[in-house]
Amino acid sequence: MPSSSTLPLIILLGAVSALTPLAIDMYLPAMPAIAEALASNSHRVQATLAAYTGGFAIGQLLFGPLSDARGRRPVLLGGILIFAVAALLCALAGSIEMLTWLRAGQGFAGAASAVVVQALVRDLFDREDFARTMAYITLVMTVAPLVAPMLGGHLAHWFGWRSIFWVLAAFAFLVALACSLRLPETLSPARRQPLHLSAILRSYLRLLTSRRALGFMLCGAFSFAGMFAFLTGAAFVYIRLYGVSAQHAGYLFGLNVLSLMLFTTLNGRWVRRLGSATMLRLALGLQLLAGLMMPVGPLLGWGLWAVVLPIMLYVGVISTIGSNTMASLLSTLPNLAGTASSLAGTLRFGTAALVGALVAALPDQSALYMLLTMSLCALVSSLCYWLLCTSDKTA
Repeated sequence: MPSSSTLPLIILLGAVSALTPLAIDMYLPAMPAIAEALASNSHRVQATLAAYTGGFAIGQLLFGPLSDARGRRPVLLGGILIFAVAALLCALAGSIEMLTWLRAGQGFAGAASAVVVQALVRDLFDREDFARTMAYITLVMTVAPLVAPMLGGHLAHWFGWRSIFWVLAAFAFLVALACSLRLPETLSPARRQPLHLSAILRSYLRLLTSRRALGFMLCGAFSFAGMFAFLTGAAFVYIRLYGVSAQHAGYLFGLNVLSLMLFTTLNGRWVRRLGSATMLRLALGLQLLAGLMMPVGPLLGWGLWAVVLPIMLYVGVISTIGSNTMASLLSTLPNLAGTASSLAGTLRFGTAALVGALVAALPDQSALYMLLTMSLCALVSSLCYWLLCTSDKTA
């Protein structure tokens, strides 16, 4: 378990990391209601999630190098405050077009927290302790997606879908206040990198031309994209295809988070003993198994739980894959932690945005389209690791 000296930092960074899961998961059960209220359809409402993810991906290209040059604290605080303002404006959106643009801007601002948290932890810990600490931060963060769909479903039912964004804005302002009071600067002036476009492009090129670095980034990207395919289509699959109510759909999302908490806890306990490479391989194998199982239920007509249970396994290992790919990626690049984190995040969320847009465009009369997309993402993630990362025995 984390020590008493690091526990407050883990809780605070977990709250910061929870902003994007809240922004994604809280409004999922309200998607059908948003479509009705804004005179839109399922495809266009699903596209607002892809817009958030696209903005998130682009933002990381800026905030990573910026945090390497100007420090972690100012970048983080500025991003959280803009995120909160965007949430307020989303609550006032009068059309699906306006909501889509605002969600893209909110995702852009939210990228600051994701980049800075990983770079900040890398400033403080070595490879194995990075993976362990990120696992615990993720465990704290998972409280957000556990309660977010249930909270969002009840808020939408009792107060309307706009109340979801009011609550999200209030939470973001509280997190910004806590960071301003408690979060230290972890990047000393001597370790900061010059903010020059040519230097940034050289750093990105160095990462993209490294076989192992690219392999780790793509492995994490496609694993996460598979989960995002689920987030994009699940509300309509559960509510419209299987007849689950909006309030109760949140509990099905919560089951995924319970699975995520279990595997994250196991990763935090075992990663020092087994190593991050072994934990990554185990998680990739389990996710591929889940991906192969998911289409079986709908093809054989087995019903809702034949879909829910494999998805629980699939989502459960997301944190283990993400923390260990990042630990491996950042361990050899301590002076470029922000830049490496930003490029990895851009690939992760850029891939997720494309996969989410694909799911949103596919027919919504069957769960198979979403599930087969998830299966393909798990397969590609495993191939990226085994083909690109294992040529070096230290992988």
